[in-house]
Amino acid sequence: MNVLVPRKLIDDPGAFGGAPWDDCLHGAPVIKDGRLIALTPSTGAPQRMVLPRLVEPHCHLDKCHTIHRLGQVGGNLRHAITRQFEDKVHWTEEDLRARASKGLAEAQANGCHLIRSHVDWGTDPAPPLSWRMLCDLAAETPGLQLAALIGANQWADPAFVSAAVPTIAATGGVLGAFVLDHDHIDTALEHIFDAAVQHGLMLDFHVDEGLGDFNGLEAIADRAIATGFEAPILCGHAVSLMDRTEPDFARIADKCARAGMTICALPVTNLYLQGRVEGTPDRRGITRLRELRAAGVPVIVGSDNVADAFCPLGAHDPRAALALGCVTAHLDPPLGDWLSAITTDAAAALGHRPVTVDGAALSDLLTCDVTHTADLVSGHTPLLSAEESLT
Repeated sequence: MNVLVPRKLIDDPGAFGGAPWDDCLHGAPVIKDGRLIALTPSTGAPQRMVLPRLVEPHCHLDKCHTIHRLGQVGGNLRHAITRQFEDKVHWTEEDLRARASKGLAEAQANGCHLIRSHVDWGTDPAPPLSWRMLCDLAAETPGLQLAALIGANQWADPAFVSAAVPTIAATGGVLGAFVLDHDHIDTALEHIFDAAVQHGLMLDFHVDEGLGDFNGLEAIADRAIATGFEAPILCGHAVSLMDRTEPDFARIADKCARAGMTICALPVTNLYLQGRVEGTPDRRGITRLRELRAAGVPVIVGSDNVADAFCPLGAHDPRAALALGCVTAHLDPPLGDWLSAITTDAAAALGHRPVTVDGAALSDLLTCDVTHTADLVSGHTPLLSAEESLT
């Protein structure tokens, strides 16, 4: 059997063996003690591609698959927030478990072994039913992380913070915040960074989720730099970077790089919600992927909302999200250069050591019967377990 391995998913391509083939290395796999340790030269044509298991870095298992009871929903971010809040009257434990399990199974079927779901916390510091239920699901599901999605106004309230944070920490959660033109962003950021340091937690922000004059991202970077924060910081959306001048963008991107932050692009939901006008939108609701990466900021891609008030379509499928990102942001071949956005870089953003193909256990690898990374990203060909397909 002859395989391809994308170069960007190999820690040491020079030592791994094989021969160049577009943006991959080509050869016969050498497997020892259940690990893929090298490629040997081969004259035959490649049959399949090998890659690490995928990562879903940003989704909402508490909201997913509710579109069937929302009626003719559609609109901007504020409208979606209102409509989804109205749906919470249906959020029983049975409903939440059924929908979240469906979304989780969908992600796993699409090759994911690490998944981070945000969970709406609400205005009450006590944990909502959705948090308690999803914590039970996470206890049954290795690789499922939960991020408490709390508004900046709540984070600015010391009483709310002191009541809510211990529960999040005790259940192994991630501290999350929704930051969009709030009145007390600096105070909110002070509290969330202090809480993260005190409890040793990662941070995850929904930030600047809109076109226009928003700049929560720079405030987060400033706080991270000032505090010397060392745990992973993931910032989703950052759509307003599209409206920044080049000098402003360069300044903000440099701060994000120095702060060690990762930006998560969410093309499916952002394209659906942002830039709405009476007719066809003429703006792209997506952050600046290529420019951020060029500035040294890791960029990853997530599915975000699936079949809910924020987006009626979609799937928990990182390949589909990356494919849409390629079309929207003009990410040209070699597409192997962007596979880290749904594998190694995404794993690091979630606080995990990235798995590269060289030396990886077969249980941590997937195969796909394609011979070009563009075919892999297109998602038309199923992903298979390497344990079954390489042995």
